[in-house]
Amino acid sequence: MSDDFAAALSFAEGLSRVGLTERLRSSDPVLLECAAALAPHAREVRASAAARGIQFVAWDAPGYPPSLLNLTDAPPGLWYRGTLACLGGKVVAIVGSRSGSNVALETAGQLACDLAARGIAVVSGLARGVDSAAHRGALAGNGSTVAVLGSGLERLYPAEHKQLARAIEQGGAVVSEFPPDAPPLKFHFPLRNRIISGLSRAVIVIEASEKSGSLITVSCALEQGKDVMAVPGSVLGGRNRGGHALIRDGAKIVESADDIVEELGWAEPSDGQVSVVSGVVSATSGDLLVEKMRPGLVYEINELAADSGVSAAELLSILTRLELGGFIRRVSGGRFVRAL
Repeated sequence: MSDDFAAALSFAEGLSRVGLTERLRSSDPVLLECAAALAPHAREVRASAAARGIQFVAWDAPGYPPSLLNLTDAPPGLWYRGTLACLGGKVVAIVGSRSGSNVALETAGQLACDLAARGIAVVSGLARGVDSAAHRGALAGNGSTVAVLGSGLERLYPAEHKQLARAIEQGGAVVSEFPPDAPPLKFHFPLRNRIISGLSRAVIVIEASEKSGSLITVSCALEQGKDVMAVPGSVLGGRNRGGHALIRDGAKIVESADDIVEELGWAEPSDGQVSVVSGVVSATSGDLLVEKMRPGLVYEINELAADSGVSAAELLSILTRLELGGFIRRVSGGRFVRAL
């Protein structure tokens, strides 16, 4: 490592996100000199990432999400797989507990499904619990969803969501401000939360305790001037204290997707078919599939596609709906088992 490279790297790593953004926008000569020293290494990293299907967009390049340009601590660039096109339209974030109750997961999935069916992209953090339920719900609604990581794309966390990430990439994107091989360090996650809120018009909170990490995203949203909404829940056990505190402070109460689109001024004439959050998803579209699954047996998605005559892409949407409704369960290796 040359002395110039080491000095430039040390300088860049020592800047806060706000300081880095300010220097970028002002074309600071010291930062430009630093960038020149780091450029050869940056080209190597980008070439290596491209070979693994990972794209990069800089803050001043076409395709960079315009909503992030308003942030005082905008990321200098984003690494991503998939497409960022959906971020140019209507976007909301759904966040909540990593250890969410069944009701919270079903609610997140149904809300995301209904929003996606209206053409609204859903952003979340790919975490266990509410985040992953929201991503799956958006996929079930045949819409777009974007996952923002607290690690590099080659160090996906949690690793068990690798198959979910691949599904997200088909019509949305998995993104990170961290280089592809960056590990999931603890301090990365609060940083990624500002991107989740920054990409979105509003943040919807589902089942957040008083110390929930979701409240960091809420704090970012409020600083960015974004709307904050919350789904009310049980007063027992403390799971919803953080969300209820938001409601007491003026956050919009959310009981259905209608509440969200009306609050944001996105409401359109309804045909009465948009479902409310009830915690139950009908299996009508997949009842024949469930009947074909014998209790106790584990099925691969390709096997189910062959048995049902439905394409793997269409089948994923049906399976997600059935999973959210409790009719089937996802087990290790991305396989499925009948739950009834």
